[in-house]
Amino acid sequence: MKAGTRLHSSVCDTSVVIVRPADGVALECGGHPMSETADSPRIEADLNASTGTVMGKRYEDAETGLEVLCVKAGAGSLSIAGRPLSFKEAKTLPSSD
Repeated sequence: MKAGTRLHSSVCDTSVVIVRPADGVALECGGHPMSETADSPRIEADLNASTGTVMGKRYEDAETGLEVLCVKAGAGSLSIAGRPLSFKEAKTLPSSD
């Protein structure tokens, strides 16, 4: 997977764009792998992995360095090998006083 790749969930409407790729990882949404095709059949989400995604937010995995941008929100949550991704906090800018 490389920067700019768009991935789609197979359990909900979530779509993400890879911002910072990581080698050898499989991004999951709702407990199931994401794919590059948007027309995949719907699978039932894992109840433990359905906290949702928020459009416009960046998610990251500190262990692998993977960073994605959510471009379409959905009910599934993002994870790698069952480990949930966290929100990437915005950097605070210095004041211009």
